[in-house]
Amino acid sequence: MAANRERERLRLFVALDLPQDAREALVAWHTGVMSLFCELRPVADDALHVTLCFLGSLPASGVKEIADACEAALDGAPGPDLGLDAGLWLPPRRPRVVGVRLGDPSGALAQIQDSVSRALSDGGWYRPEKRPFLPHVTVARVPTRVRIRTAELPPLPRLTFNAPSVTLYRSRLQRSGARYEPLARIGLSR
Repeated sequence: MAANRERERLRLFVALDLPQDAREALVAWHTGVMSLFCELRPVADDALHVTLCFLGSLPASGVKEIADACEAALDGAPGPDLGLDAGLWLPPRRPRVVGVRLGDPSGALAQIQDSVSRALSDGGWYRPEKRPFLPHVTVARVPTRVRIRTAELPPLPRLTFNAPSVTLYRSRLQRSGARYEPLARIGLSR
């Protein structure tokens, strides 16, 4: 049994969780966007998050160590005060997703991402991206083989919120889209 656990690989990522009011505002907004761009596939309401580090496929045996490294990196970190900023197509030229950029006026979210990135990189589980961190929530995806004609996205409701936690997730790819299973949650201070 231990040998199976050693060989089992999990698709992992670390994400900032969103409070319920932020999820509800994003769902209402993307519902309006879906009426304008019917080709899009919405991200499930309970799957909305801010990806901090995508780790890829790693051995299941390392989950506890990864979670411990995240917890140590976030020790005492305050939950960042964020706001809904603007809708965006990513990438801009040939978009694959519709996202919502988050305002991070204090830079607290960027600090959280940097701390987690460094801890996971130091542990050998993550290779930091070359492009700068863009705090955003993916709300819809453009299906494979669909080329979408982009247009200006509607404005977002004014909303500020405090993010409560960071979670290590397992991503299970399915025909209907990815399903996310929380493996370890780290609360952020208020």
